[in-house]
Amino acid sequence: MADYCPVYAPFFGTMGCTAAIVFSCLGAAYGTAKSGVGLSAMGVLRPDLLIKCIIPVVMAGILGIYGVVVSVLLSVALKQTLFAGFIQFGAGLSVGLSCLAAGIAIGITGDAGVRATAQQPRMFVGMILILIFAEVLGLYGLIVALILNTKASGTESICQ
Repeated sequence: MADYCPVYAPFFGTMGCTAAIVFSCLGAAYGTAKSGVGLSAMGVLRPDLLIKCIIPVVMAGILGIYGVVVSVLLSVALKQTLFAGFIQFGAGLSVGLSCLAAGIAIGITGDAGVRATAQQPRMFVGMILILIFAEVLGLYGLIVALILNTKASGTESICQ
């Protein structure tokens, strides 16, 4: 029993929770900041498009929600096997790093997209399509993390 449930096994699950929230919030913060700079520059030229072009900031904020969801789900099991700890660590890294990548993509696309929309309003649809493809990168990480979390559940009864 001690081989399956060492005292340090919960450390990996905790690091999975930490990785999920930290990296996804880093992605959300970068995406918000980078696209917010473009939004501010665009608002000087075309203040009538300000509310319409706030979409990249909203999409970047959704990435943080993905990390919160996975962190809460991973934090449910306090006593766990080493296997479950490793799986939860992988789940946290999965959602966290994919949201970080999505946040970078949303930030760069949002910055350039809202500036281009200020000059040519027909660029708005193209910007939205690219932002959707960037956002779905974080969603892929969320899906993988949820699947991994289901693989880790059910092993807690061994460590009673």
